[in-house]
Amino acid sequence: MSYLDGLNPSQRAAVENIYGPTMVIAGAGSGKTRVLTFRIAYMMEQGVDPFNILALTFTNKAAKEMQERIAKISSSGAMGHYGASEAKHLTMGTFHSVFSRILRFNADRIGYPVNFTIYDTQDSKSLIKDVIKELKLDDKTYKPSTVLGRISTAKNNLVSADEYLQNEEIMTEDRMARRPELGRIYKAYSTRCFKSGAMDFDDLLYQTYVLLRDFPDVLGYYQQKFKYILVDEYQDTNYAQYMIVKMLAAAYENLCVVGDDAQSIYSFRGANIQNILNFKKDYPDFKLFKLEQNYRSTKNIVDAANSVISRNIDQIKKDVWTDNDEGQLLNVVRTLTDNEEGKLVANRLFDIKSQEGCSFNDFAILYRTNRQSRSFEEALRKLNIPYKIYGGLSFYQRKEIKDLLAYFRLTTNHRDEEAFKRVINYPKRGIGKTTIENIVIASTTYGLPIWDVITNMDQYPVQMNGSTRHKIEEFATMIRSFSAQLEKLNAYDLGQHIAKSSGILKDLYAEKEKGPEEVERYQNIEELLAGLKEFTVSKEEGESASLAEFMIDVALLTDADEDKGDDRNHVTMMTIHSSKGLEFTHVFLVGLEENLFPSQMALQSRTETEEERRLFYVAVTRAMKSCTLTYAASRFQWGSLTTSEPSRFIDEINPKFLHFETPQRGPGRSLNTGRPLGGGFGTTGGGLNRSLGSVSQRPAAEVQNMKPVSQATGGKADTSDLKVGYNVLHDRFGKGKVTKIEGQGPDKKATIFFPHHGAKNILLRFANLTVVD
Repeated sequence: MSYLDGLNPSQRAAVENIYGPTMVIAGAGSGKTRVLTFRIAYMMEQGVDPFNILALTFTNKAAKEMQERIAKISSSGAMGHYGASEAKHLTMGTFHSVFSRILRFNADRIGYPVNFTIYDTQDSKSLIKDVIKELKLDDKTYKPSTVLGRISTAKNNLVSADEYLQNEEIMTEDRMARRPELGRIYKAYSTRCFKSGAMDFDDLLYQTYVLLRDFPDVLGYYQQKFKYILVDEYQDTNYAQYMIVKMLAAAYENLCVVGDDAQSIYSFRGANIQNILNFKKDYPDFKLFKLEQNYRSTKNIVDAANSVISRNIDQIKKDVWTDNDEGQLLNVVRTLTDNEEGKLVANRLFDIKSQEGCSFNDFAILYRTNRQSRSFEEALRKLNIPYKIYGGLSFYQRKEIKDLLAYFRLTTNHRDEEAFKRVINYPKRGIGKTTIENIVIASTTYGLPIWDVITNMDQYPVQMNGSTRHKIEEFATMIRSFSAQLEKLNAYDLGQHIAKSSGILKDLYAEKEKGPEEVERYQNIEELLAGLKEFTVSKEEGESASLAEFMIDVALLTDADEDKGDDRNHVTMMTIHSSKGLEFTHVFLVGLEENLFPSQMALQSRTETEEERRLFYVAVTRAMKSCTLTYAASRFQWGSLTTSEPSRFIDEINPKFLHFETPQRGPGRSLNTGRPLGGGFGTTGGGLNRSLGSVSQRPAAEVQNMKPVSQATGGKADTSDLKVGYNVLHDRFGKGKVTKIEGQGPDKKATIFFPHHGAKNILLRFANLTVVD
């Protein structure tokens, strides 16, 4: 029996088409990873040399899963004369990991050292802060995170610092945003990174593009090497990734992209859905395969999700279906407050577990933003239900871990300025902030890396006393001694030596008596050393187990690779963005309110609203057996209790797939067979009457709850009952929500947020407002 016999006809057709441009649209739960894996195996079975195959993913987890499956197939002898040993010649990994290795092989071409450092976000922010200070700019106007985001966007769109400064449109945007010096910061930041022999994550893409663009021989080499290219999650690629793939595939066009436009949810990271939508324009002769059978969810869940996503205009039409049971309807539950929502979900979750005898691992609570987790945490704690929040501070972002890693980085790359500044006085060795600043100033003045300055202070004087100079020279000698062991010791032995000799272990051990947090910091270092040991032992004979190699792996770890499959029994809590690619037996999708989900920030254009709808689609399709949708009639925002209305996405689901539980009576809602009037649930034609139309067309319950707040005639208005959180109707701006009230009498003003017009400050005595409870 062939390994292909387990595929359905659509999957098999996609697997067996190995030549020419190919697009595989893989609906939620359709076995995408299986198809990718089998396609690679089939290519090798047909005689394609694994050396000529490149497979790009977005997470190390996805790459590892595919490698393990291919190894299993190859060990069975199903791939002809290519076995497990030959399969190792495949180039497979994340965009960043694959491109970082290409860059290390060719670093000298673009002026970088082979062991260039890869800066994480915190390193980059630290450097940005220094640049802002050096340029004497206001760090409140130029917030490091904002500046870094702008630079990241530029790099992902392949705009260099020089091009940025020369682009009048970009500069005008910055001036209008009152940040006219962003270009100068970008230029100085890039210069400092280059001088330090460092790249940030965005550079791994940008510099790969530069390398392939400027050196035709390098491009030609990789075009010949990677004759067959596969790209996973193509809908999530940004412009830089798109261009690099296009360049590499240009010679042979044996390019297979796999993805689902309906799950494109990362535009805030630079992902461009047009890359997958326009594939047919780039490759007119492409072949299209659609994987439309869902193996994960019940019919009701699949059909409910389909009924929502079908409303998007920007999409590749597909008909996702399933042979699974019909299953239960999606429950829609309204609570009075967000705290009540937390209690309801916790109790419902506990009841389901008791009735079905399932595990807490079978449950997920998904929300739009991390700030929503509080009420659910409190409710779960009160019922002693174990839970874990994903997306918090990762292991490698903890201070003590970053401190030791900075020693490792400086050991492998003496030019790493951020690592130097982090550890020069940790553990404390009497080298003050002023001295460090003087060293940085000297480095800038002489145009040299900091390391060159501190190791040649006779030639490049720095203002400091003799005692401090001696301490710095001792520090440099210690780092040199570590570096001298790079080729002699493996990662674990050298890492342990550095942890002890640097004084970090001693310092943290001495702190252990202060409390549990200090104990945890020491244990974290022990865990890192255990990871070094595991890394060293896992390497086969002939493979590098050096500290430099370990640092490459560490630098490429991303939040997306965080282990979401913890063996311990607990409820999973995470944002919807973090849940992509996962599945749970029971899903609670919470906080389904207008301006929360869809987000208030994403209602300015059709494109943004459609991405929010795709995010909702992703959330619902995480569920295998049941999906419960909840929303609160009010929640605390901006320090006060504000009223909410249900998300439009609830109304967009075909009502035949929904069960509305009878909600408690709340302001502005009437009870009628469990459905809130004024929400449009189950009405002919569907859709909330969001334009608010004429009063005569609105439900009676809503008309009764409408009352004028003031007169447009200029007469004295009674606005005493208008409060923050009220929903109001304006004759020009439409429906809005009161977010602030200030002033008294005739000077009384309200700040009202209108979804289509933004926030407006309105003098109430001249406004024509109607309250819609």
